[in-house]
Amino acid sequence: MESEGRYEEFTRLESIFVRHRNALWVRGSFTDLFTDYYIHLMEQKIRHSPELDLMLKELLVMLSLYLTTRPWAETTAWTVNLRAPRVNVFATGGCLDETITGRLFTEDVREPDRNFFYSQTSAPKWESPRLSTMEMESRNPLEWFESFYHQSEQRPGRAFHMGEDDYSILVAQPGCDFDWFHGLDLDALKRIESSEETSLLEVRRIRFHCGCDLARILPLLSSWHKRMDELFGELDEINVQCPRCAATYRVSRAMITEFLRLQDTDS
Repeated sequence: MESEGRYEEFTRLESIFVRHRNALWVRGSFTDLFTDYYIHLMEQKIRHSPELDLMLKELLVMLSLYLTTRPWAETTAWTVNLRAPRVNVFATGGCLDETITGRLFTEDVREPDRNFFYSQTSAPKWESPRLSTMEMESRNPLEWFESFYHQSEQRPGRAFHMGEDDYSILVAQPGCDFDWFHGLDLDALKRIESSEETSLLEVRRIRFHCGCDLARILPLLSSWHKRMDELFGELDEINVQCPRCAATYRVSRAMITEFLRLQDTDS
């Protein structure tokens, strides 16, 4: 699949089987993905606090690695609703499109009494998405992944920051050597290719890219066509944010009217 526009650098995600231990190791170096992420923030004039910025980046990383353990056709969205600071951290992606995107919601966020992690996964042949929710205490995306993986897969998964922009996960397979699995530390993981028998099973790739444009934004606003004054007030144009990546689009009353006219013509 060829990339479009300036998003041409993909993160390589390697799935490696650890023989005799029955574990799957997935790793990636996310420098290119982070570069596109920061270009996006710069273009949209978005600034996050260092804490929230790292939280979103690592959620993108964990979802990317998780997707690599799943069937190609699945698309997954994760939303983390934090109580303090009051924020929703969102990421979504899929391996068929080879894309992942995400954003922070910091305004008009409902304050929960606890922190919650929400997952929604869909696939072409499914009648409806699969939903799951869990409560959590941690504020660390790597620990979010570990808790979610254990709940969703009914077997353990571990997440590691390998240094710089490198991350990996280790997930148990049937017949896993659990003493070895739980005893593995970061230094041992870095030496795993020399200390264990490993084989590369698969390579996938992913990039930070949403694909939103006005053609996708306008249908979301078409339901307001009978309440234009409520939407626009006394303005002729308003700014509308993409719900997936927070890109801002300038939308006018005339754009919505023309969109609906073209829809009627097509029908």
